[in-house]
Amino acid sequence: MTGGTPSFKDHFSSHADTYAAYRPTYPQALMQFLADCCEKRRLAWDCATGNGQTAVALTPYFDNIIATDASEAQICSASLHPRIEYRVARAESSGLGDRSIDLVTVSQALHWFDVDHFFEEAMRVLVPGGVLAAWSYELCIVAPEIDARVLELYRQIDQYWPPERRIVEDRYRGIELPMPAIAAPEFEMTASWTADAMLGYLRTWSACQRYLRERDRDPVDQIEDAVRILWGRGAREVRWPIAMKIGRA
Repeated sequence: MTGGTPSFKDHFSSHADTYAAYRPTYPQALMQFLADCCEKRRLAWDCATGNGQTAVALTPYFDNIIATDASEAQICSASLHPRIEYRVARAESSGLGDRSIDLVTVSQALHWFDVDHFFEEAMRVLVPGGVLAAWSYELCIVAPEIDARVLELYRQIDQYWPPERRIVEDRYRGIELPMPAIAAPEFEMTASWTADAMLGYLRTWSACQRYLRERDRDPVDQIEDAVRILWGRGAREVRWPIAMKIGRA
C-alpha cells in the first residue's frame, strides 16, 4: 500500500441508504475511552465517516467534529448534527490545517486507504499529543448454528470481496502506526436484532452488492429461509468484536 495515491475505490455509494439503515453502532464506552485519551477535546476528524455513525457518537465528548468521506453519496446520507461539519474529501488529502486536530478516527475503513499517505496526513493535522485511532470488525457472532450459515454466505461470495478485506480478516495486525501505541481494552459492538434486521445487514455487504450486480441474483436468498427458521420470531443479541490500532503523536 505504498507508492502513488490510488484511485478511490467506492464500494458503498450505490447502496448508501440501506448501508446507513443496517449498520451496527459503536459502544459509547469506546467513545469515552477515545475522549479520555485526548489532552484536549476541541476538534476531532472522523475520516471516511460513511453515514456519520462515529462522528455522531463523538459529539458528547468534543466541541466540534469534521467528518469527511470520499463518497458524496455517503455524505448526503449522513446523520446531521450541529457539532458536525461534513465534507467530501479523500483520507490522504483532507484539506485540514496543520496541527489542528485532537483526535483522528477511522472506523472500518483504514484498509481502503493508501495507508502510508494517510498516516502522513494524520501526522500533519494532529496536534502534539493528538490521538489516532483506527478500528475494524469482522463477522458477527449470534449462535453457532446461525454463525455457520453466515460463514457459508461469506465463503460463497469470497471472490466478490475486494482484496483489502484480507486486512480486516487479519484484524489490522500487519499495520503499524507511525507513533507510540496506546494500550486499549477490548471492545465489541452489540445489537438486538430480528431476523429481518440481520438479513438486511448481510445484504449491505459490498460483496453481496457486487454479486447482485454481476449475477442479477441476491446471494442472501440462499440462506434466508434457514436463518429465519433458526432465528425465530424474537430479537437476538448480535456481537461484533472490535480490533483497534491506537497511538499518540
